[in-house]
Amino acid sequence: MLSRTADHLFWMSRYMERAENTARMLDVNYQTSLLPQSVDRAEQGWAGLLSISELTQSFARKHAEVTPAAVMDFMVRDASNPSSIVSCLHAARENARAVRGTLTTELFETTNQTWLEFNRLLRDNGTFERDPAALFEWVKFRSHLSRGVSVGTMLQDESLHFIRIGTFLERADNTARLLDVKFQHLAGDYFGTWADDSAPEVDFYHWSAILRSVSGFEIYRKVYRNVIRPDKVANLLILRPDMPRSLAACMNEVVHNLDLVANEQSTETRRRAGRLRADLQFGRIDEILATGLHAYLTQFLDRVNDIGAGISRDFLVPV
Repeated sequence: MLSRTADHLFWMSRYMERAENTARMLDVNYQTSLLPQSVDRAEQGWAGLLSISELTQSFARKHAEVTPAAVMDFMVRDASNPSSIVSCLHAARENARAVRGTLTTELFETTNQTWLEFNRLLRDNGTFERDPAALFEWVKFRSHLSRGVSVGTMLQDESLHFIRIGTFLERADNTARLLDVKFQHLAGDYFGTWADDSAPEVDFYHWSAILRSVSGFEIYRKVYRNVIRPDKVANLLILRPDMPRSLAACMNEVVHNLDLVANEQSTETRRRAGRLRADLQFGRIDEILATGLHAYLTQFLDRVNDIGAGISRDFLVPV
């Protein structure tokens, strides 16, 4: 496959996944902001959302203070923000248009219609402001539809493999960022217990919000069948290979699809991806927490970014 084609397919899927992840985080923050809480805690939640995407400085250049309305506007429809939903959907559509002949008609039309319909929803007076949650659910649904159409209509060749690599590399990055920021928000760094041996009163709502942001609330109840505990939340979202958005599940998919598109240059990238998957496959949550969750997730993000750089070097258009 031409490296330029692989590049467009890889980034098309990453941007679509990023749009969904942004919608998930905004939706959870919006829902939790409706709960009784102090003004400072609410502001910390919205500031944490900017921190997840490393957009704190970009936001500060355009807005004087962190408010729910300002953050949602910046993360949803600010075209100058490359991580906003509108920017991600536009980038996904442009990448799809560049490789129109490689995609099935169903997949291209799904991507194109998502972009056009999203702009129509933003133009409707007050629709977003009246019910932000409905818009976020729509974005998530369209991303689900895009993935389903790609798997259901694309030939299972290199095109689909690069789409899958982009999707799960982006998902691994986002899940790690979400966990890191949300745990630090309550605990600074988390070592398996709280410093004063007592969890904050907001525990249930906080951990429920984290789980719901990755569609994991029902899964947690099914797997653990007890109260929500932070160490079990971390275990579910890091090490469980049967949890679709866990780090282990994402790396399983990345390694599998990398093996299917392997070339002479990709040996080192595959080795690093395989080693990261092995660390997750044979890791234990108590060992991870003993060294600090923040330190572990920071290292994981560095390794994922390194794998992404290796994929770009081995397969995609040189920067």
